[in-house]
Amino acid sequence: MTRDLPLTERDHPDSQQLDSLSPLAIVRLMNRQDRLVVDAVERVADAIAESISIVTERLRCSGRLIYCGAGTSGRLGVLDASECPPTFSTPPEMVQAVLAGGQGAFVKAVEEAEDRFEVGEQEM
Repeated sequence: MTRDLPLTERDHPDSQQLDSLSPLAIVRLMNRQDRLVVDAVERVADAIAESISIVTERLRCSGRLIYCGAGTSGRLGVLDASECPPTFSTPPEMVQAVLAGGQGAFVKAVEEAEDRFEVGEQEM
């Protein structure tokens, strides 16, 4: 049953017939959903700012930032980590990424890799 799935794994009710929507209807659906992000970020702005302060403090003390993720969000962590050295002149080991499913998951989905906790533990 889909109610047993985490929210991020459930089908969105407005996209049930996505393949039958017109391109314009798809764009409008995506745009409506994108608008929700602005409000969601605003609700946690204080926590985000605090996180930035903590990470900045740790990096100044020779700490590291390690992105851990799966799927698209994990791939974005890999992209961000790879851009830090040329953009901010950081040493490559300062900002790193661990992608569920390993390096191969960057270009090909590895289904259910995010559920293999022992592999994540080994990676860290």
